[in-house]
Amino acid sequence: MSSTPPAVTDDDTWSVTRTVRIDAPRSRVWQTLVTADLISRWFDVTARFERVALGESGVFAAEGYGDIPVRIEEFQPESAFGYRWGTPGEALRDDNSTLVRFTLDDEGDGTVLSVVETGFGLLAGGDDARRASLGEHREGWDTELDSLIAFVS
Repeated sequence: MSSTPPAVTDDDTWSVTRTVRIDAPRSRVWQTLVTADLISRWFDVTARFERVALGESGVFAAEGYGDIPVRIEEFQPESAFGYRWGTPGEALRDDNSTLVRFTLDDEGDGTVLSVVETGFGLLAGGDDARRASLGEHREGWDTELDSLIAFVS
């Protein structure tokens, strides 16, 4: 478990946020976020993309979930990376997907990485289902970013 603060949810904006400091240069953190082989090693999925680039689509194959569709929505080298991911077996729509956005900044000889996941307020199923999804993803970002820190460091 990381000593960094855990992810938090915001019920007003239907979002999950977590910021961590990683003892590694921004270029290494960036490569870990955007290289399919490396994503597969820290994110507990098998990432499949022809290319990881703006507008490209791919899949995160996750045990117990199936093939989760993914589309790259933002790609600013070593600065910001975002993707929309959704419901296995369905095309991406606002009511079945959320948007994940990573930003990277230098801090000393390390990197500050922030992740913000939004769109939970648009998900189908009503507020109880949305809150449950928020909670699951908050827990997920705690686990996954701790894994990223350990992998990169």
